Amino acid sequence: MSIFDLDGKIALVTGAGSGLGRQFAVTLAEAGASVVLAARRREKLEETANAVREAGGSAYCVSLDVTSADSIRDCFAEIIKEVGTPDIVVNNAGVAVDRYLLDTKEEEWDTVIDTDLKGVFLVGQAAAQAMIDADKPGSIINISSILGLHIAKTLGAYSAAKTGVISLTKTMALEWVRHGIRVNAIAPGYFITEMNEHQLNSEAGEFLRSRIPMKRIGDVAELSGPLLLLASDAGSYMTGGTLTADGGHLCRSL
Repeated sequence: MSIFDLDGKIALVTGAGSGLGRQFAVTLAEAGASVVLAARRREKLEETANAVREAGGSAYCVSLDVTSADSIRDCFAEIIKEVGTPDIVVNNAGVAVDRYLLDTKEEEWDTVIDTDLKGVFLVGQAAAQAMIDADKPGSIINISSILGLHIAKTLGAYSAAKTGVISLTKTMALEWVRHGIRVNAIAPGYFITEMNEHQLNSEAGEFLRSRIPMKRIGDVAELSGPLLLLASDAGSYMTGGTLTADGGHLCRSL
């Protein structure tokens, strides 16, 4: 369908080296976008780039530390020079610490908040400024979590950051709508990725699976629909919202 077509668009995906980021990059490429892959681990980006090219798309890799304003500034300067101003930005980079709050060290808390929340702010700010300078409308998609809408023990820092992402998304949307920039969030439930594979394949993971109304963990490809809706003209009247994809998990207590 043409309203989902991203032909001629430039899409930046942070945290694109693995997991959801890799899936997002391939999905955007399959829809016609030229994809810019950003992460700290360059070798992982090359693996994603190969997947994008196998899907028939084009990929450009750039190093990025989302916790560093200097790194973000240099990243956008390179992207604009070599590829062009992004039309779509997927704020996906994230980390988690699985630890009770009483046992969480200050540096662990800072790592999660700096990556998952501050990074969304810094990248979103740079993306919006680039779009405004180029007089170019666009779509920014921030990846939150169902733990941004609920809570779970041992993931306090992660939940706090992802809750902040949802609130920040609304403020970005409100402030930047006059520039033609839409900002929305996706709140995924449980999908097996490099970050959580060990947990979800454990006995605890089996218990978690039993509590999901659909009785299964999500396939990362099932996030392609929400992503394309928000990235394309199909979502042209959507801004400031959060889409959940969780197999009905939030319908019951976590």
